[in-house]
Amino acid sequence: SEVISLSRTRQQSPSCDSERVGLFFPVHIWGVPPPVIEFLRRLKVNPTQYIFAVAVNAGQVAATLIQLGELLHTKHLHLSSGFSIDLPSNYIPWGGAVSQEKQQKKFSAALTKIERIAEAVRNKEDFPPEKGPVWQNLIFSLIYRKSLPYVAGMDKSFLADEKCTACGICEKICPAQNIRIVSGKPVWQHRCEQCFACIQWCPEEAIQHSKNTKTKKRYHHPDISLKDMLACAPEKNAQR
Repeated sequence: SEVISLSRTRQQSPSCDSERVGLFFPVHIWGVPPPVIEFLRRLKVNPTQYIFAVAVNAGQVAATLIQLGELLHTKHLHLSSGFSIDLPSNYIPWGGAVSQEKQQKKFSAALTKIERIAEAVRNKEDFPPEKGPVWQNLIFSLIYRKSLPYVAGMDKSFLADEKCTACGICEKICPAQNIRIVSGKPVWQHRCEQCFACIQWCPEEAIQHSKNTKTKKRYHHPDISLKDMLACAPEKNAQR
């Protein structure tokens, strides 16, 4: 098997000739993230391959996997199966990390579901992608479409407070290469993808969002380290 990192193939046309092709991504404002859409445009796979997807979300997958299936269809590809994985939210403007007990409950449920997903993929099962209730699909899909044009500029709400040490981790960890350290402070370049890696992984908790996140608990998966995150970041943080 081969793992292709989206953040490391942004200027390439990746191809995969494996018998099974899996797409793993986070739900973004109740839809497919723009970087994933762009990745799909460049991805080269065979229509005969078994394609499945896993959409990580905080409990509301909405119509994300339906949207993904439609995107694949435009490339004459078929989404054979699509799965929703519910994990703790990292959207800190709406609240900090939940308790360790609640996190572990979600992790345990996710691991159980991953076993079922693995079995379905091994057997190349073909069935409709998982989705939310009709009202959620309609309303949240509308919010997704209306919000998308403004996402890149939403970084105007980020700031670094007096705890910032100019360590540069935020600059290195940003998958969109959206941060530059200028005069000892991070400066956002208005191509944000709202992943919140900069806030969640700042070792000093110096990065804030509209000054309302100072007291909110940061979140990252307990099995993922800063070293892991940096290993997945773009190899060269250069202007695009």
